[in-house]
Amino acid sequence: MVLYHLKEIAVMEIRVLRYFLEIAREGNMSRAAESLHVTQPTLSKQMKDLEQELGKKLFRRGSKSVSLTDEGMLLRKRAEDILDMVDKTADEFKELDNITGGEVHIGCAESHQIKYLAKVIKIFKERYPLFRYHLTSGNTEQVTERLDRGLIDFAVIVEPPNLSKYNYLEVPEVNTWGLVMKKNDALSQKDSICIDDLTGLDLICSAQAMQADIPRWCGEKADMLNLSGTVNLVYNGSVFVKEGLGYMLSFDKLADTGSDSELCFRPLEPPLHTKMYVIWKKYQMFTPITQLLLDELVRHLK
Repeated sequence: MVLYHLKEIAVMEIRVLRYFLEIAREGNMSRAAESLHVTQPTLSKQMKDLEQELGKKLFRRGSKSVSLTDEGMLLRKRAEDILDMVDKTADEFKELDNITGGEVHIGCAESHQIKYLAKVIKIFKERYPLFRYHLTSGNTEQVTERLDRGLIDFAVIVEPPNLSKYNYLEVPEVNTWGLVMKKNDALSQKDSICIDDLTGLDLICSAQAMQADIPRWCGEKADMLNLSGTVNLVYNGSVFVKEGLGYMLSFDKLADTGSDSELCFRPLEPPLHTKMYVIWKKYQMFTPITQLLLDELVRHLK
């Protein structure tokens, strides 16, 4: 396995990483060379030098194509992250003297409460029409990992933040947990769902919720539940429910349970609620536009 130390990353030229990714995308050295406007011998030499520097073989070379080795797959992931950071840093420096617009990257958990973020951004864009936002969806672990690595500016999460690492704003309202099922299911006749109703059912839920939220609700009885599958996007889980693969534990107002839908939502009893938070790293240095957006969030959420 290839391990990356800071000094090794520094030695690797950014240009060579871009070359490597283009070859990985094209799967062909000639097409990559043409796309990059370099000669194939030059590109081949750069890749051989890179393999020698890392001490690992990155490509399986065929007569007409190339594919990545396991080490090459690892480098591809690391190179994408490194170049994302390089490009983001370059954009930040361009924006230092530009507060008519700019870009902010935000990682978001799924929740109807994201509407508060949308309302703030709508107001913000009226004042800064050149402002652009980039949203990445994921669970708390995924978005905080991107935050820690500097790939996003803020994260919106649905569990209490680590106060030793992050500053935060609490979003108004709460997320209400319940069961998503077909409208013709016998359980749909109930006004709410208790733990005993769930025993014996094939349940679909996020891994994060089954580790934290659901045990908080039902305690030791969580061991009685049959987790059939995990999802991190409610829409995908709702399709599985429609296809008869089980019942989904989810926040309210995420799955389509309207009059034209074949699904319905019933809240858990006793009620289970989860708060949402906007977080950012402590002592984080922001670009001017990002700081202005944070100021706007503080004004509307505090």
